Amino acid sequence: MSSKTLAAENAVTQLIQLNCLLAESTRALHYSKTLKLFQQIHSSHHLKPDQYSLSTTLSACANHRNTLVGTQLHVHSIKSGLKRYPHVSNALLSLYAKSEYLGSVKRVFGEIKTPDVYSWTTLLSACSKLGEVEYACKVFDRMSLTDEVSDGKPERNAAVWNAVITGCAENGYKDIAFGLFKRMQMLGVRHDNYTFASVLSLCCRGIEEFARAVHSLVIKTGYLVKPSVVTALLTMYFDIGSVEDAYKVFEVGEGEGCDCISYNAMIAGLASAGRDVEALCIFKDMQEVQLRPTELTFVSVLGLCSCARIAIQVHAQIMKIGYENCTSVRNAAMTMYSTCGDLDTAHTIFQEMQEKDTISWNAIITGYAQRNLAGAAILAYQQMQSEGIRPDEFTVGSLLASTEMLFSVEMILAIVFKYGLFSNTQVSNALLSAFSRYGEIKQARVVFNGMGHRNLISWNSLISALQLNGFLLEGLEEFSELLKSEMSPNAYSFSIALSICANISALGHGKQIHGYILKNGYFQQTSLGNALITLYAKSGDLDRSVKVFNAMNEKDIISWNSMISAYAQHGEGRDAARCFQVMQDSAGIKPDKATFTAVLSACSHTGLVDNGIHIFNSMVNKYGLEPGVDHFSCIVDLLGRAGHLDVAERLITTKLIDIDSNIWWTLFSSCAAHGNLRLGRIIAECLLKKEHKNSTVFVLLSNIYADASQWEEAANMRELMKTCGKIKQPGCSWIRS
Repeated sequence: MSSKTLAAENAVTQLIQLNCLLAESTRALHYSKTLKLFQQIHSSHHLKPDQYSLSTTLSACANHRNTLVGTQLHVHSIKSGLKRYPHVSNALLSLYAKSEYLGSVKRVFGEIKTPDVYSWTTLLSACSKLGEVEYACKVFDRMSLTDEVSDGKPERNAAVWNAVITGCAENGYKDIAFGLFKRMQMLGVRHDNYTFASVLSLCCRGIEEFARAVHSLVIKTGYLVKPSVVTALLTMYFDIGSVEDAYKVFEVGEGEGCDCISYNAMIAGLASAGRDVEALCIFKDMQEVQLRPTELTFVSVLGLCSCARIAIQVHAQIMKIGYENCTSVRNAAMTMYSTCGDLDTAHTIFQEMQEKDTISWNAIITGYAQRNLAGAAILAYQQMQSEGIRPDEFTVGSLLASTEMLFSVEMILAIVFKYGLFSNTQVSNALLSAFSRYGEIKQARVVFNGMGHRNLISWNSLISALQLNGFLLEGLEEFSELLKSEMSPNAYSFSIALSICANISALGHGKQIHGYILKNGYFQQTSLGNALITLYAKSGDLDRSVKVFNAMNEKDIISWNSMISAYAQHGEGRDAARCFQVMQDSAGIKPDKATFTAVLSACSHTGLVDNGIHIFNSMVNKYGLEPGVDHFSCIVDLLGRAGHLDVAERLITTKLIDIDSNIWWTLFSSCAAHGNLRLGRIIAECLLKKEHKNSTVFVLLSNIYADASQWEEAANMRELMKTCGKIKQPGCSWIRS
């Protein structure tokens, strides 16, 4: 063997070894090392890169998104003639697809004489993911016409179908993705786990039947053991609100079919459904099956911790595993400690962070805002600005929530304009609410009128602001404008409008709104039934209040309270007491303090002494509620009207509470009505200590003396009032004779 032949064989052997090193470094994600090694091969005098060297290095460029070097290698592939090899062309396709250069993808694909399944898949995936879904579908439809496919007809390969379906799913082309999925089944192309995962990710409320059909197909084809499919099913069932079905999927897939991502989906789903304890149990189960929690796991779990004890345990575990320096985890930890009321620890975590992003600053600002520390929130924002971090809508929302002065709102408005955030509807809504909170309705209207895009929250905020600040007719006019707009009112919109109608006795407008509610199927909303009961009661139509109440499918505590109050307002004490009794017999309804205020008031105005005393005792003994000023006032008024002044006196003097002046006045009026001089003098003395400038005390006590025929004492009271400089204001009338 000649030395020349031996050298050639050694060169081939060496190149094979170097190609193996190229492949190893690429698999190990050491892309820079791959590029350096290729450069050494290329600059060698006795070695020449072959198609394997080039395709491997192009793959490294694709994964590293290094288009500059990749383009140079593209030129080399053309000059060296290596581009004719399928794996080199496919590597070029992958490079441009991952770099999102769709024009280059199409050009390279067009130069391939015999594209294989990988070529077709890469082209279709790039087109559909980069927005050219229609083009991808046209190319896909033409595939069946080509005979130049080395690996069999591409339309029979699941990977090709998945490329288009996934691209459609990621770009919101739900109908096309579903159509391809069904067509795939009709043609006998077998679905795989990628197909199922993509289609299930599109299933949502309204298409539950289709979603369950796909689930059945998953079971039938045996793909429920694939974690990606289990995760997609879990996410889908949580999205459509079926927690129990998610549990069933999880129990079947638990083990081989569940990985960390599946557990994360289960934890996040339960958290979104408000089942925090169950989510924490899944987190515990995850560790028991030896699955290592991920960054996302801890972000979800930290959001579930509402007490300091659990929070500290989870935080300790984070430090043990080594995620304590992860920015997203630290952000979640700050929010967690703020929620638990430990703002000091949240501040410490924030200060120790090496890298702070916008979420970090928002978390600490929100923490201050939740504790009404407006100064600290503003100071944190100023530090955020000095760090060069731009505020976003969440920053502005937190700052507005913590404001204590109108000046602060105006300052934040300047920030909004400086950073061009006014066009953000969420920011404009927050500004509108902030100005309304300070009674600046004119400025709130300026914000509302200047909004480029208004959503329903914008309308509701303005109407609510007008109502709360006394501009009731204007609020009703804006509600009318809302009905004329493209927006559809929600239950909150109607409840504000009905409240306005009730306050201004606009029964005609209220009836029109009631008709609209019935016509458009909103009556099933309990809050609207409650608002209608109050409207008709305040407008004097008790019968219609009763009809609304009886027609409601679901009644909450507010419904019962509203109905009892309606009876009380109309002097129907017995009906109020009867309604209260029926309420107690209803499942899941427990009276609150407002209930007892309403029913005791009804008993007081109709003289139902026995009922009132029984209800008052049940409030304390049966339901364990501490009576407030309103309850004592009602029961004292009830006893006083009935002449049981001694009982009323014992009730308020044996209670270890500071008796409100209103209660003394209630009993004082009863003393005057029943001529109880002894108790009247005692109460007068108590009232004069608190309200020594109130001449009404002298007048009432003088009247009590006069009723008892103690004329001298009555005259003395009048003289004492003059001596003290108290002058009874004369009565007046607008009626002239």
